[in-house]
Amino acid sequence: MSTCSPRQAMDAAVEAARWAPSVHNTQPWTFSVSDVEIGLKADTGRQLKAGDVTGRELVISCGAALFTMCVAMRCAGFEPVVRVLPDPDRPGLLATVRPGRESEPDEVTRVLGGEIERRHTHRAGFADVPVPDAFVESLVRAAMGEGVRLTPVRSAEAVEVLAALTRAAQGVQEQDQRFGLEVVRWARPPGSTRADGVPAGSYPREGAPTEAVFPQRHYAWRQGWGAPGGQDETAVGVVAVLTTRADDRRDWLAAGQALQRVLLQASAHGVSAAFHTQALELELLREFLRLELFSGEHPQMIMRLGVTFEEKGTPRRPLSDVLE
Repeated sequence: MSTCSPRQAMDAAVEAARWAPSVHNTQPWTFSVSDVEIGLKADTGRQLKAGDVTGRELVISCGAALFTMCVAMRCAGFEPVVRVLPDPDRPGLLATVRPGRESEPDEVTRVLGGEIERRHTHRAGFADVPVPDAFVESLVRAAMGEGVRLTPVRSAEAVEVLAALTRAAQGVQEQDQRFGLEVVRWARPPGSTRADGVPAGSYPREGAPTEAVFPQRHYAWRQGWGAPGGQDETAVGVVAVLTTRADDRRDWLAAGQALQRVLLQASAHGVSAAFHTQALELELLREFLRLELFSGEHPQMIMRLGVTFEEKGTPRRPLSDVLE
């Protein structure tokens, strides 16, 4: 029997959801908690108006928060009952979650729950430590459990294509003032007390050269921000792409849930992820990738997986800021 009440399980779920990954650490969600269920809502005021016109990345971020809530609720001793997009008249309400029957969390659930606050996004190269193929395949199965395909990109030529398109997209975005101002909005200068955005210490001052160059966002915008070091970690890691068969909000939510499941499982084995969404924010490049590399499936996230020995915390908004 659970030692938590249903209300305590819901409170634990919302507290955990704050730690989900989100694009530029925008944390674009709010939660409403009633006597019986949690409502997960999109905070469109935090949407990237230039880079995420359709809201795809916002919904993926919220999907990651949804999966996190489900893990936390299972850890609290209740099987979550989830309704996705439950009300057509309320498009901002992405999902509801309520405690269902009492259940004892299995070992996998406990492990995933233990990684919720420890997992963090990496923004540099990785150490020269191989990620075993068998482990990567376990991540593929984890994504499949959420109805999403995770494809490791094994071909060096295909990796270079993805890197080149990422560089091209970054170059185009840097020439567009809208994209530049958007990155500035979510960049935190040193000493900032903001509880969202990307801290200056979460990326290296100078990126280490890797064999295939996947550029990171220029959050420092020529200010010389960033952490010293990072030159010893020069491996690209395993490049992988999340794809879905269709491309609507339900698919984006599923992609976010699969993403967080993969990230928590990876974190439990000492593997971190670096994200590269630049090419997916330009519709022509995203369509090219869909048709030429991913057999018609829609790419939702490009990432690199690898080992890093750097530990960096990530700021989160207090509960009072995300509760309605």
